[in-house]
Amino acid sequence: MTPLAPRLAESLNGALHRLFAERPGLHLLGEDVADPYGGAFKVTKGLSDRHPGRVLSTPISENGLAGVAAGLALAGDEVVAEVMFGDFAALVFDPVLNLISKSVTMYGRRLPMPVVLRCPVGGRRGYGPTHSQSVQKHFIGMPNLALYELSPFHDPYGLLAHALDHGPALLFEDKVLYTRRAYPDGVVDEHFRHSLTGDASGWAHVTPVDGAAPDVVLICPGGVAHRALAAAHLLRDRGVTTHLLVPGRLYPVDIEPVLPVLERPALVAVAEESTAGGTWGSDIAALVYERLWPRLRAPVLRLSSADSIIPAARHLEDRVLLGERHIAEAVAERLGTIATGAAVVAGPVATPVADPAAEPVNEPVDVAPPLAVPFVVPKLNNNDTHYLVTCWLAEDGARVEAGAPLVELETSKAVEEIEAPAAGYLRISADAGTEVEVGAVIAELHELAPPAHAAARSGAGGEAATTAGRGAGSAAPEQASPAAEASQPATSPQPAQSSPADRRTYVLDRVQRGTAAVVTRAHKEVPAAFTAVEVGVDALLARLRLLSEESGAEIGVPEAVVKAVAAAHDRFGHLFGSLVDDRTVAVPETPHVAVTIDAGRGLYTPVIRDCARRSITDIADDLMDFRMKAWRGGDFTTSELDGGTITISINTEADVVFVQPIVMWPQLCMLSVGGLRRQLALHDGVLATTTVVVLGLAYDHRVVNGAEAVAFLRAVADNLREPDRLDQLVA
Repeated sequence: MTPLAPRLAESLNGALHRLFAERPGLHLLGEDVADPYGGAFKVTKGLSDRHPGRVLSTPISENGLAGVAAGLALAGDEVVAEVMFGDFAALVFDPVLNLISKSVTMYGRRLPMPVVLRCPVGGRRGYGPTHSQSVQKHFIGMPNLALYELSPFHDPYGLLAHALDHGPALLFEDKVLYTRRAYPDGVVDEHFRHSLTGDASGWAHVTPVDGAAPDVVLICPGGVAHRALAAAHLLRDRGVTTHLLVPGRLYPVDIEPVLPVLERPALVAVAEESTAGGTWGSDIAALVYERLWPRLRAPVLRLSSADSIIPAARHLEDRVLLGERHIAEAVAERLGTIATGAAVVAGPVATPVADPAAEPVNEPVDVAPPLAVPFVVPKLNNNDTHYLVTCWLAEDGARVEAGAPLVELETSKAVEEIEAPAAGYLRISADAGTEVEVGAVIAELHELAPPAHAAARSGAGGEAATTAGRGAGSAAPEQASPAAEASQPATSPQPAQSSPADRRTYVLDRVQRGTAAVVTRAHKEVPAAFTAVEVGVDALLARLRLLSEESGAEIGVPEAVVKAVAAAHDRFGHLFGSLVDDRTVAVPETPHVAVTIDAGRGLYTPVIRDCARRSITDIADDLMDFRMKAWRGGDFTTSELDGGTITISINTEADVVFVQPIVMWPQLCMLSVGGLRRQLALHDGVLATTTVVVLGLAYDHRVVNGAEAVAFLRAVADNLREPDRLDQLVA
């Protein structure tokens, strides 16, 4: 399974971390941006802990933080300032207009003003009239001020770096995009691909995979891109070929690179979420007219939201804000007018109709009772329109009862366990690891059993398997089930009703049930063996203490073991692999080491990426971040819990001698680390105390034999104790 791209909020956070590492004079200002809050949308999490003194939570004064940002820039520093909601950008309008933008050229010589104001904008989250607006149009045309917008096609790091280098600037971030994923490697879906024209802030050009020339070109900013793409799919079903153009920089706009694309179609349309009047889309239309008037086949179609405030109620919000059906219908209507040869004149802007009375009428129809009950993706919050299918809790074809746990869906905040709406035999249509839309049918519950599963039913008893739908190379079950607690602590055991005999019982929480499922599958499917070695670590501990003092990071035995295991990958690559079938092993090129973390609120196995190439201090930082997330109740993303090639079970309490781990499918090995122990030993005939730790290895005996397991453990142990290897380990 191809790894999913990170959500755009995660990509933005990573971009800020990278910029802070590269630019020592960079500061971040905003309300509640410091840890542990990390901003209203968690885009700034981890920055203040890693860069103290450079990330400042300000009072609730957008005007004030913009003034401080201007002062820092005039003093030679760089600043990223967060406006919690773009609607509040009205409060920074004066310092942006009269101080920040003018300071570039107001003092007799050109001054750099590397200030970027980040503005979350847009609706479709039920936040109501004062927290849902798209305010981009109010800042267009200020001399020296650049406007950028986040998109699923542009690299957030590239946009932020470009904005800082060409500032002052505003970066608009549609809030809906925070939970959506980028389109990496030029692939959008099975029907569309994309490419970037120009630099990091250039135009993304979305085209059909067959390269067909466009009937219509839709020009839109990044926040509307998903709706424009959905409209392109609707138009494709009608035989209309659509191209999309999405800029990284809204203003000043450079239309030259895309003029050849705009010469070809029967129609050019501009779609944006703001209300009509003095908009970015109007400027684009004017530029198209100036450059292409002799070659245009029809007036530019301008599409905006309705002339209305934005309601909080979702069904009313959908009528006010520009949506994919509004776009598709307006384009189809205009193309139909063109095709019939009717007179075409520049008419009013096409907008959704904010008419609450326009409810669809459902007439009763006599139908036979259905033989299958569709399982529809429910709405779980007001933030997301799509969820990730983490895992199915029942196998395809299995009998499930009404109310039984059926599937886990990951939202942007947590993983929710969804129950079966009715009894029946399950037929799954959306595999684990795919994203699904609210309202989509992803399974059916049939009255009659599918013939292929008739034999399997005898003796199965409808028992649910927590790992149904997972394939080799996807997240290991133990990594997926604990992620269900990503944003909430594990529930306490709930007392059940007493039986007549007054027996006391309790219900296992979801994390423990997930752990039980992993252990059950491991013991049932993997023929595991176990071996252990004892390692003297006195020299290692001395080096780690010195390194901790020098680096300021907390570096201990677990970090060293992660690095030592990764260093053995070159010699023992197949121990990091997974079984493709009974005779084929997939060997990864890079070791990604998962570690068990249990802070008393559930067991998690986050993954440390590319451990062999990274320093031990970087690994220590990752582990500390993972421990804090586990302690806070499991604020992990799916990408942080997915993709491990081997797992280390950390059990470093002082009285733990050794631990016998399981092997988590589809991995082949799990290594365990016990607690540090002091013991007496003879050294050159002298009795002395030494510190030791026991390393254990559980391994899949179908792939790994005993001699290989012992050799692997010895290699890890040598990495921890041999002087020359120890030098490489802590470098």
